[in-house]
Amino acid sequence: MAAVSPTPTTGQPHDADIRLHLLGGFRLTHGDTPVVVPRGLQRIIALIGLRPGATRTHLAGLLWPEATEERALSSLRTALWRLRQDPYCPLSTAADTVRLDPLVRVDVDLLIDTAGRVRDGHAPGDAPKALAAGRHDLLPGWYEDWVLADRERLRQLRLHMLEQVAGQHLAAGRHGEALEAALEAMAAEPLRETPHRLVVRIHLAEGNAFEAVHAYYVYRDLLLRELRLEPSPAMSALLAETLDPIRRASRPASGPRRHVVTRNAAPGPLTMRHRTDPGH
Repeated sequence: MAAVSPTPTTGQPHDADIRLHLLGGFRLTHGDTPVVVPRGLQRIIALIGLRPGATRTHLAGLLWPEATEERALSSLRTALWRLRQDPYCPLSTAADTVRLDPLVRVDVDLLIDTAGRVRDGHAPGDAPKALAAGRHDLLPGWYEDWVLADRERLRQLRLHMLEQVAGQHLAAGRHGEALEAALEAMAAEPLRETPHRLVVRIHLAEGNAFEAVHAYYVYRDLLLRELRLEPSPAMSALLAETLDPIRRASRPASGPRRHVVTRNAAPGPLTMRHRTDPGH
């Protein structure tokens, strides 16, 4: 590894701020300077960042799943030796565990910490950062099993966080902030019903019946087009009171009861559909 900088760095490597970016792609920075890391070593650093304190055996099994345990551990030892030769190495080893240096800040940790605070009922201190946290996928273009599993875990974590933020704002009457969070979740997963349901609730809370009905039918059309499904009864129920007067007004006006003239299924004379006295 090497720091790419137009000017020499001063002091020890760990004196500066070290950041590991895994959302949107692998990037390791030392202060404002990007650190070039070979792809093979990127995998080691990224996995250790996602599995803090993992044992060597666990790491080796994830990184080289098709190799024998002995061969996988040997490959890990070689990779760790290569990393330790570099002054910008962000790893710390102790006994059988490997972890990142405590000074390294990982963007995934920010997403997890923010989601934890929201889950505990605390509003995030920096709303724009909370909405942006995790906006990009984990390590796009990487297809190892451990990446795919963590990518989906973090995606779901962020979606639930945004929905909880929207719900908190809605309960507090902050409709603008609630709508912003719900729309952020909707953009992340357009076919997911929960954020669409939140958008309908927010519009209804503001008294914007048209916006609520419009949002419902936009989602209904999308769902029918993409999955041939209808919105859930829970979502449809949100608009029951709003749509019932419209549906009643669109029905034909009721008047005096009339006989309806129809034809029999088989050829024959016209008959009238009405109740007759048994005695006739």
